[in-house]
Amino acid sequence: MKLEPFGVEDWMNIYETQCEVNIAESCVEALTTEELLDFSEDKQAAISDILKMKLTYGDIFGSEALREEIAKLYTSITPEQITIEHGGIGANHLVLETLIEPGDHIVSVLPNYQQHYSLPKSYGAVVDFLPLIPENNYMPDFDALEALLTHDTKLIAINNPNNPTGALMDEEQLLQLVALARKYDAYILSDEVYRGLTLTGENFTPSISDLYEKGISTSSMSKTFSLPGLRIGWIISPIEMVPELNNHRDYSTISCGMIDDYLATLALKHKDKILDRNLTIVRKNSQYLADWVAKEPHITYIQPQSGPIALLHYDMSIKSTELCRRLQNETGVFLVPGSVMGCEGGLRIGYANDLSVLEEGLARFSRFLRTFD
Repeated sequence: MKLEPFGVEDWMNIYETQCEVNIAESCVEALTTEELLDFSEDKQAAISDILKMKLTYGDIFGSEALREEIAKLYTSITPEQITIEHGGIGANHLVLETLIEPGDHIVSVLPNYQQHYSLPKSYGAVVDFLPLIPENNYMPDFDALEALLTHDTKLIAINNPNNPTGALMDEEQLLQLVALARKYDAYILSDEVYRGLTLTGENFTPSISDLYEKGISTSSMSKTFSLPGLRIGWIISPIEMVPELNNHRDYSTISCGMIDDYLATLALKHKDKILDRNLTIVRKNSQYLADWVAKEPHITYIQPQSGPIALLHYDMSIKSTELCRRLQNETGVFLVPGSVMGCEGGLRIGYANDLSVLEEGLARFSRFLRTFD
């Protein structure tokens, strides 16, 4: 099995730890353990529960309490449809490993999280891409999508909200996608790790698993809930798919950590408090970024509808990798080049950490951009 290098992860592995100002972080500012415990009704009882845990294997399929709390994030999902994995990345990997066989046909939007197209290729699938372009606000062209679909199409892969653009398909658009998938009897895999961070209106938009009998949703505690260190993710799948997911899971996971499970359950029981915090951060910081872009002659973007990241476009004649290396070397600011996500000419920015970090990073970036005037 030959895998393409994972562009975003490779870049972050090399450069993230060497920067002075990180404005590429893809999560809302992470909670400390103490901040999370402060959300509980009885902090000392929670600490006592953790201290008394014998560190054996946790619940093999995830605790019933955790799966019940996850089910509450959806409208028609039962705990029996939920498979717990190591983060959203583990959830995506398990779905693709379970479903995809050599010769299968996959359609992936682009940009998309690289797992959704590089893993199927490594399994011997044929992958076609549906470009998402700024002229269409990064929304899918459904006529172009249907031109790619065949009755051999196994899976359509999307990110909703999209990584890295922050574009968000609403229920009407998702139902258009469902109608096409149903016509060709294809699964839809929707990576929904940013669901719950909508910048205007209802924060939790519809999930594909609530709309389609062959819809598969993946998500995690990392992005929306600011707990990437817990490494808890999940799959929502048709009930008949669960035994085969579990069969594959036996070869890679055994169980997730019991302390992670406990803390994730506690967080979801108090999700309203976490979401209030996080929506305040993303909405305030998103406006700061919008104001900055409006004053920068070299930078344009489509303002995100959801999530903590955006794709900036620049007008200088320089490759995005060179730009990012120079920016970090000369100013200490870390960004992710669009080329590692199939978006040459773009830059991924994460704007949902402490506002002072964003302010400092953008101020340094502005001074850097003046060298191109």
